[in-house]
Amino acid sequence: MHMADALVAPAVAGTLYVCSTAAAAFSVKQVRLDTDTKKVPVMGVMGAFVFAAQMINFTIPGTGSSGHLCGGMLLSALLGPYAGFLTMIGVLLIQCLLFADGGLLALGCNVWNMAFYGCFIGALWIWKPMMKNGMSKAKIIAASIIGCVVTLQLGAFSVTLETLASGITELPFAAFAAVMQPIHLAIGFTEGLITAAVLVFIYEARPELLFCSSQIERKEGRFSFKNTLVILAAAAVLIGGLLSLAASSYPDGLEWSIERLTGSTELEAAGGIYETADSIQEFTSLLPDYAFKNSESASGTVFSGIVGGLIVVAVCIGACYLFKFFRKNKAV
Repeated sequence: MHMADALVAPAVAGTLYVCSTAAAAFSVKQVRLDTDTKKVPVMGVMGAFVFAAQMINFTIPGTGSSGHLCGGMLLSALLGPYAGFLTMIGVLLIQCLLFADGGLLALGCNVWNMAFYGCFIGALWIWKPMMKNGMSKAKIIAASIIGCVVTLQLGAFSVTLETLASGITELPFAAFAAVMQPIHLAIGFTEGLITAAVLVFIYEARPELLFCSSQIERKEGRFSFKNTLVILAAAAVLIGGLLSLAASSYPDGLEWSIERLTGSTELEAAGGIYETADSIQEFTSLLPDYAFKNSESASGTVFSGIVGGLIVVAVCIGACYLFKFFRKNKAV
């Protein structure tokens, strides 16, 4: 659901940049008060995992469309809303700059649509209340599915509102919403199943890693903290470096919806600010569309999946030390 620059007017893009930046600043403040230093490597590994998982578009049967994991619900169920949100920003930033996935002008919109709802609404309004009186596999599965469906519906609806506010006449609000919401309902349900599978594994492996884990009665994990991270890191490498080659070639839910109304998966936009954003992105995107430039070799996808994941790890962990996240309590 990465929006392209042509879908948003500069004023709308600027407004969502401000909103997303405000949410990020608040998250930084909250994370700096957190003393759980174990979250540092978890941010890096799970950021890479979400990056890799987003490379795999899964087909929505009978539609000619595909979808991919957003990841906000998954990250916030592990890291909490604030660290989860900042990790999602790291993923979206790398995707935008290095891989030209989502427009630079639209980055604030993409952070809001894909990260804010999943991390804040998903974690605080769905996950936390459902785990209030204890955690179980059934609750994890239910919270994952409900959280992904609800937050992806909110994200999809926000896209239609943003195009409406931007005056994109090719995408009439009612017609656009009528195709966006149902397809993202199916995508959200599928993401919920994937998210549930990952979180149930972590519940069995190291239950204390989950957000609201204080609600868990004493439960011994199957693996050590280190081994759990190694398994998740290995999964990220396998997904990004190998399984990404099997990604669906169908357009994603947003592109499919646009094509249904306009006959094309992309819209054109003219103007100095669009040209500037495009030139910046062209300069920074060393692996556009997760491939080597001017090449359709599968090795480019493999390279992108592995290197991109490593860069996300470096950015997330580097930000933790740069901004002094998760500071230990000083002994009195």
